[in-house]
Amino acid sequence: MKIRVNRAPVLTLWAAVVAERLGHDRDTALTLGRAIAGYAAYAKAKSLGLAEDREAGEEPQKKRAKAAPQLLEFMGRRVPVALTPQGLRALDSSGKPMSPAAVERYIAGKLGDAAADVRGAMASLADRLTPAVLRAQAFHLYEAFRPEIPAGVKGWGAAGELDLERITSARPAAAPRSRA
Repeated sequence: MKIRVNRAPVLTLWAAVVAERLGHDRDTALTLGRAIAGYAAYAKAKSLGLAEDREAGEEPQKKRAKAAPQLLEFMGRRVPVALTPQGLRALDSSGKPMSPAAVERYIAGKLGDAAADVRGAMASLADRLTPAVLRAQAFHLYEAFRPEIPAGVKGWGAAGELDLERITSARPAAAPRSRA
């Protein structure tokens, strides 16, 4: 099955699936997924000259947050999180806890009827891997199956083809061999 979609909802869903596989509840996982996709989008926009640099060491959440948030290491990023009455949530750029329901609606809106199939393919991949491999290679695995888009500014926000077979057949990179 092949679906036309841009990369952000694919990364959001993949990161959520990874977070669940690593033991987070679904609502926490959804907010972590959205945070990771946001960081990736910012990094891409910055590399294309579409976003300005932040001041050294400044994260947007620290500008307006009342208290310094906790940071959770996830998919190569330090994600600001807060413990809410509903559970752990990633924080948005204003320092507020993200809404899992809003993330779920976003994914459903972008993937439509294919959302369950895409989630299933991603869960199958995540379930085949150990937590240690997922911690180390989740983003690299995403890069192996993400939709192909044109390079440069032309590809910003462009839809590409997501092939579920590429998800289910993705393999982690081989561990480097030690020299004895």
